[in-house]
Amino acid sequence: MTERTDSPEARLQALGLQLPAPAVVPPQVHLPFSFINVRDNRVMISGHPKQDLDGAIAGPYGQVGADLTTEEAQLAARDIGLSVLANLKAELGSLDRITGWLRVFGMVNSAPGYADQHIAINGFSDLIIEVFGPSVGKHARSAIGVAGLPMNFAIEIEAEVSISS
Repeated sequence: MTERTDSPEARLQALGLQLPAPAVVPPQVHLPFSFINVRDNRVMISGHPKQDLDGAIAGPYGQVGADLTTEEAQLAARDIGLSVLANLKAELGSLDRITGWLRVFGMVNSAPGYADQHIAINGFSDLIIEVFGPSVGKHARSAIGVAGLPMNFAIEIEAEVSISS
């Protein structure tokens, strides 16, 4: 079967982007939930950090505004988007099944006084629109600053999508 030139996978390739392997959770970490939870035509995506190409959790770690700049956080949010897409593809079989991005919730581990969380999470939103186009990729979004995240992640992003059967 030939891949459509407008498919998300073809767009990723055209952008020169590679999806990492699906998430590999360290053996000492107990996660009593799924990263991807499919219910009928909806998929809830648990909070994701960035993954290395081999699927290992890769942070980034620390506080944005102290340990990372807004620009570094924006690039990390884009990489988190690739991690989310990798885990979606592993669960769904194909990113073509995604019919709409419904919502995105970005959490930024923020240094005191840091107020550019919305700009940092733009890295994720911009990637989704680039890969899925404005019709499927359009989503509602919140970006908030938090005093800390699990494992000292700098950013964690969760989302919800609709899918075809």
